[in-house]
Amino acid sequence: MTALPEVRGRLTQARPLNDLTWLRVGGPADYLFQPADTEDLQTFLRDLPADVTIFPMGVGSNLIVRDGGLRAVVIRLGRGFNGIAVDGNTVTAGAAALDAHVARKAADAGVDLTFLRTIPGSVGGAVRMNAGCYGSYTADVLQKATIATRQGDLIDLTTEDLNFRYRQTDLPEGAVLVSATFQGPAGDPQELHARMKEQLRKRDETQPTKDRSAGSTFRNPAGFSSTGRADDVHDLKAWKVIDDAGMRGATLGGAQMSPKHSNFLINTGDATAADLEGLGEEVRKKVYETSGITLEWEIMRVGDPLTE
Repeated sequence: MTALPEVRGRLTQARPLNDLTWLRVGGPADYLFQPADTEDLQTFLRDLPADVTIFPMGVGSNLIVRDGGLRAVVIRLGRGFNGIAVDGNTVTAGAAALDAHVARKAADAGVDLTFLRTIPGSVGGAVRMNAGCYGSYTADVLQKATIATRQGDLIDLTTEDLNFRYRQTDLPEGAVLVSATFQGPAGDPQELHARMKEQLRKRDETQPTKDRSAGSTFRNPAGFSSTGRADDVHDLKAWKVIDDAGMRGATLGGAQMSPKHSNFLINTGDATAADLEGLGEEVRKKVYETSGITLEWEIMRVGDPLTE
């Protein structure tokens, strides 16, 4: 592989990614780069040969890395990118800050970003995927997102630039999200914390939070997100069509569709990425056969399968 630029952070060759994903699967990346700070990231991107692919990775909460690994430099932000600052009802958070931490710190200051509390992952992923629940989305509260471009420049993007859609945004090719600024409605800190506690209770009742999963496996068929409201209809939820196809609890190798919530793909202990993706594809096939609906993956799958 082409020689890579000097860095102040950590650059590791042939780094296995399995311990960096919530599903605990995945082969090695050609390189893993953990920048020391924003300037280190900018310099690296600017000096990196144009033919080298990069893959920005959050906390791996919504990701299957295939068993053959990734032919890329995986960029993973850590310390130096996880700060959270509150000014009035504006909250600025580094891309590596956990959504749950942002929600809690905002609530302490009387800012309502409570919907972020139950979203697994970091701010970078929340912006990239327009994460949301309970009828609220990242797009509703985002003021700006700061990115480092492949040329090494820092640029602020608005919600219009990002063109938010259901679980999608238009990020420039090769860009790395560095931070995001949110504006939330005012609320009473005690009430906000009480609401988040209730959200967590509901989540733990209905989702396999103790298992190794990557959150929702498939998007809801009509493109709607479960709102959790009393008037929410369930006729076109992914879990419902999976149940109707008889795939709740289905297994393949060490992979299983959770008996507790059939839209959660879990690693029961020794699953490979091929087991997990293969079971997901079996579910998609069965759902199509029984309902004519083609489920779309919500979990991102990247990398190469293992070759014999």
